[in-house]
Amino acid sequence: MHRKTPELTRPVKEPKILIIIPAFNEAETLGYVVGDIRAHQPGTDILVVNDGSGDSTGKIAEGLGVIALHHPYNLGIGATMQTGYKYAWRYGYDIAVQVDGDGQHRADQVSALLGPIIEGRADIVVGSRFLGLGEYSPSLARSAGIRFFSKLVSTIIGEHVSDTTSGFRASGRRTIQFFNGHYPDDYPEVEALVLLHKLGFNITEVPVKMAERGGGQSSITPVRSVYYMVKVLLAILIDMIKKLD
Repeated sequence: MHRKTPELTRPVKEPKILIIIPAFNEAETLGYVVGDIRAHQPGTDILVVNDGSGDSTGKIAEGLGVIALHHPYNLGIGATMQTGYKYAWRYGYDIAVQVDGDGQHRADQVSALLGPIIEGRADIVVGSRFLGLGEYSPSLARSAGIRFFSKLVSTIIGEHVSDTTSGFRASGRRTIQFFNGHYPDDYPEVEALVLLHKLGFNITEVPVKMAERGGGQSSITPVRSVYYMVKVLLAILIDMIKKLD
């Protein structure tokens, strides 16, 4: 998937890269995730945004020697990622990469996300679990949501999008600037792509391998999957009719 915009995306030489780890009760896996990033992406800065965790996530982040920001209480993934993007914009990062704190996003796959941005071919790059590299097998509830939003967003954009719900993604400078001021609140991955498309950003998907969740449990239960689909659908419909700056 690739879409050109009126404003050309420029190649980035020796980019300043920030890895953003949104973390809510990820004490069990956070150390592994940070270690994996340091092993495979040693030239990047790491930011952990602790979203009001009730466990020792915050203390672990501080002890790992990464940049650590803490929400006083749980605000959700949208607010957590926007905190990361605000930091990335304020401190002049060229690329921001979301790597979830549960261990599913492999640091050895980050380079695949960076390439299209460094080469000036994309403003945002989404890592897809369904483009041939991995053997990802989602639950029935999650699979239904993935297929539904893949078809919906593909129709809106006019090109096939295989993994709209993937949070494993890299954003270039223009996208960081936009997300600094505008980022969806709840379940933001799908809606963010629609917003960027509407504003003419270059969106690209690349194949990636992902691991199994290292700890904790997914928040998308069968009941919540219905809520998720309805809420995101309504948000997308509103985005399609409202005027964006």
